[in-house]
Parts: sequence; structure tokens; C-alpha cells
Amino acid sequence: MRSRGMNAEISDFAGFYAASRDDCLRTVLASVGDLDRARDLVDEAFARAWASWRTVRRHPAPRAWVVRTALNAGVSAWRRRRREVPLSGDGPFPAGHGAGDGLVDRDIMAALRRLPERQRQVVALRLFLDLDTAGTAEVLGIAPGTVTAHLARAIATLREELTTWNGVPQ
Repeated sequence: MRSRGMNAEISDFAGFYAASRDDCLRTVLASVGDLDRARDLVDEAFARAWASWRTVRRHPAPRAWVVRTALNAGVSAWRRRRREVPLSGDGPFPAGHGAGDGLVDRDIMAALRRLPERQRQVVALRLFLDLDTAGTAEVLGIAPGTVTAHLARAIATLREELTTWNGVPQ
């Protein structure tokens, strides 16, 4: 009896993983800007999701739970590294990283890299995971109005950058 329940749980999680991994990876990649780092963070988040699957599967937005867990893991790792290694001037997006192997268009990824971190997170959650304003606010722990403001600023910046080619409006 117990093995049937475990097999159903494994099957349920495997289906969730298969259906959600790319969206979660794309969302975290848009936020952190480095494909290898995003993969590590998403893998860690899915491992934590599996460890708590009985709780996570009842969450109103399990994909958002995975993304938030990945972003939190990234912040925790950054805090650990900050104490261990002096900061260089590279920031979160070293040159030559973040193209995403086709997960996110190169021009869009470059424009996302130039946004402030919170704006990148809002864009990623709203557009890549298709969360509504309230869901995005809950995942990020900010007010819905703040989500709306960040999204409006980010879209205005992206629109300006992506509609200009060589400094000439198209």
C-alpha cells in the first residue's frame, strides 16, 4: 500500500517538474542573468520542493514557490560569498554570460541585465511565469502597487531600449 502512494507522489512530482522546469529556469535566468547559476538555483529549488512536496503541491502557485526558493537560495549564496570573497566590479552579470542558450532572446536578455534587480524579478514573474500582480507581490514580499510601479518602469525602459537600433528609433 505504501509503495503505491509513494509511486503516485513521485509521478505527481515528476509531472510537475517536467511541466514547470523550463518556465522556472527562464524566470530565474531573467532575474540572475547567468545560465549556469540559474540552473544551479532552480535545481536546488526543485530538490527542496521534492523534500517538501506534500506541502508544495498544495501551494496556490507551486511554480512561484520554486522560483522564490531559487531566488532566496541565490541571495543566501551571495551573502555567504560576500563574507568570504571581496567584491569585484563585475556585478551579477559577468561579460559573456546570460545569453541563456536560446531560453531568452539575446537582445531581451541584454536589456533585462540593465534593469535594476527588483524590476528584473517583477518582469520575470509577470511575463515568464504569467503571475498576476497579487501573486507576484506575494512571491517577492512587496505590495501590489510596488509590483505595478516596477513593471511600468521596466516595460518603459525595455520598450525604449528594444525599439532603438544604433541610436535611431525604428
